[in-house]
Amino acid sequence: MRQAQGVSRLSEVQLQAITQETLADYEERAESFWEGTRDHDVSQNVEALLSELRVPAPTRILDLGCGPGRDLVDFRSRGHEAIGLDGCESFARMARAHSGCEVWVQDFLAMTLPAGHFDGVFANAALFHVPGQELPRVLEELRRTLRVGGVLFASNPRGSNQEGWQGARYGAYHDLEVWRDLALGAGFREIRHYYRPPGRPRAEQPWLASLWRVPEVP
Repeated sequence: MRQAQGVSRLSEVQLQAITQETLADYEERAESFWEGTRDHDVSQNVEALLSELRVPAPTRILDLGCGPGRDLVDFRSRGHEAIGLDGCESFARMARAHSGCEVWVQDFLAMTLPAGHFDGVFANAALFHVPGQELPRVLEELRRTLRVGGVLFASNPRGSNQEGWQGARYGAYHDLEVWRDLALGAGFREIRHYYRPPGRPRAEQPWLASLWRVPEVP
């Protein structure tokens, strides 16, 4: 598997610092983050996930990195059972209030997820915060929490497989080839991918969205 360029293996202390500092920045900016993102239209992503689910509504969906709850509201309004997960306690409180959904407070590097529980995982602008060395484990955890035939949707800012600090937040920016290696290595099968925002030249599409299914035989 190709690895992110120029990054030595991170220690447990460094991983904890990445989690703590990134979440602290979100905590500090929780209200302004909500105001800046509450009207973002990600219906293309929501509909992409729902279109690939093989069971009728209500399906059970994990909104990974749910933030203040914008997409939980959308899933619930469409008749689905949505559960949020976020490491930022302020976001979790806001998401419960805005959506009325159950929200778990867990950081991505220390998740405790029930096996075979969800029909879909919606990871919109979330998994890029996971350092590359931890992504294989995290993706395997997401596969295990999905039922057979379940679907992972992931949308991340794309890059040239570099990672590091952007201000007070840590991010890893993969291209399609490396992201595909990671997802396939975790036991998923590829469904499709696309770039966002739609209708723009590739150079103006910074987001890579992809869909992956849990096969009957891993």
